Amino acid sequence: MNAIKPIRTVADYHAALARAEAIFQAQPGEPEFDELDILTTLIEAYEARHHPIPEPDPIEYIKYKMAEQGLRQRDLAGWLGGENRVSEILNRKRKLTAKMMKALHDNLGISAEVLLAAA
Repeated sequence: MNAIKPIRTVADYHAALARAEAIFQAQPGEPEFDELDILTTLIEAYEARHHPIPEPDPIEYIKYKMAEQGLRQRDLAGWLGGENRVSEILNRKRKLTAKMMKALHDNLGISAEVLLAAA
C-alpha cells in the first residue's frame, strides 16, 4: 500500500487518479482494495470542492424524467392539478407548489433540492 495523503493540489489529484486506475481491479481482502476505497473518497471530496456539479434545471429535469419513463403531460395531470397546469409548469408560466414538488418527488424520484430551485 502506498502512503495515502490528502489531495491539496492538481498534481496530487492527478497522482491519486493514476494510482486509483492502477489498482482499480483490486479485490476485497487485498490491501489495494482498502487503498482504493480511501483514494476514491479523497478524490470525490476534492472534485466536490473544486469541480462541483450544479443541480440540473428543474423544468428540464422533469421533462427528462418524463421522457425516461415514457410519460406524457396527461400522465402528470393527476399529480399536478390537470393537463393545463402541467403545460403551464413545463412552459414556465406557473411555479411549482410544495404539494406539486412532493408529488414529483414521490412519483418521479426528483430530489427536493432540484425541485426547490424552481420555486
